[in-house]
Amino acid sequence: MIKAFVLIVVDPAETQSVFDSLQGVDGISEVYQVMGPYDIVAVIEAPSITQVPALISQHIRVVEGIESTTTCVTFPDS
Repeated sequence: MIKAFVLIVVDPAETQSVFDSLQGVDGISEVYQVMGPYDIVAVIEAPSITQVPALISQHIRVVEGIESTTTCVTFPDS
């Protein structure tokens, strides 16, 4: 299983709406509102790295209010 952290910048007026929209999305295991250069961190899990881009583009980037994302993929367990 591949885990990745998606660091999300959101329109300030849409933070709660984006947070609510991301909860319960298939493949997103955790969602946090955070302080700093990013507004939300979503933790995604996928069976393989090849599925990560589709999950981000089809289920995260399409949410209204998201301005940008940065994805950090973890190293697989050794």
